[in-house]
Amino acid sequence: MSVLETTAWWSRILNFDDYGRLLGLVQYSLLAALILGIVGGVIGVFVMQRDMAFAVHGISEMSFAGAAAALLAGGSVVAGSLIGSLVAAAVIGLLGAKARDRNSAIGVLMPFGLGLGILFLALYEGRASSKFSLLTGQIISVDGPQLGWLIGISALSLALLVFMWRPLVFNSLDAEVAAARGVPSRFISLLFMLTLGMIVSVAVQIIGALLVLALLVTPAASALRVSSSPVVVPLLAAGFGTLAAVGGILLALGGALPISPYITTISFLTYLLCRLFGKRP
Repeated sequence: MSVLETTAWWSRILNFDDYGRLLGLVQYSLLAALILGIVGGVIGVFVMQRDMAFAVHGISEMSFAGAAAALLAGGSVVAGSLIGSLVAAAVIGLLGAKARDRNSAIGVLMPFGLGLGILFLALYEGRASSKFSLLTGQIISVDGPQLGWLIGISALSLALLVFMWRPLVFNSLDAEVAAARGVPSRFISLLFMLTLGMIVSVAVQIIGALLVLALLVTPAASALRVSSSPVVVPLLAAGFGTLAAVGGILLALGGALPISPYITTISFLTYLLCRLFGKRP
C-alpha cells in the first residue's frame, strides 16, 4: 500500500476538517448518547448480574424488526422499535422464568425478528442509508422529535429502575431467597424485562440493532472487573457507557465510517484496560 493510499484510508477513519461545523449537526445525537450511556450502563449491571446478555441481543433483533416495519409503513421508527422491543421483552419475561426456558425463547425470537426485519427492509424502496442505520447506527439519525421520544423513554426507564431497585438487587443476587422473603419475583422480573426492552429500543437508534451489547453489556462488565461495590459499580458502568457513546460520536465526526465501530472500539478498550488492571480476579 502506497503512502497516498494509506493517507486516504486513514482519512476515512479520522479527518477533523470542518469539525466545528459538523459538531453543530449532532447536538441531538450527543444528548441522546449521554442519556443512553448513563441509563444503559446502570441497567447493564443488572443484565450482568442476572446473566441476561443473550436477552439483550434477542430483544434488539425484534426491535430491529419493529423499526423496519415502521420504516416500510412510513411511521415512526422510534415507535416501531419500541413496540418490537416490548413484545420481545414481554415474551421472554413471561416464558423465561428459568434460564433454560429463557434462552430457548430468545433462540426462537432472534432469527424470527432478524428475518422479519430483513424482509421489511427488502420491501422498502427508500434511501439505502435508512436501512443501513437500523443495523449499524447513524451519527445524525436523531432529530428533534426523536430526541423527545428518547428522553421520555430513558426517563421512564430510569424511574422504573429506581422504583424497583432494592427488590431487583435482591432478586438478581438470589431469586429463590428473595421469593421466600416475599419479594414478588415474577412481577419484578417482568417489569425489569420491559424496562430493558425500552432501553434497547433507544440503543438501536444510536448504535444499531447488531451492536447494542457494546452499550448495554460491556460497560457493566468493565465496571464489575474493577469493583464489587453496589454503589461504585453502577456509577462506573454509567461513566464507561457515557464515554463510549459520546466519545464514539465525537470520533465519528472525523471520519466517513458509521458510528458503531468507534463506540464498540472505545467500549472494548475500556473493558480490556479494566480486565488488565482491575483488582477483581
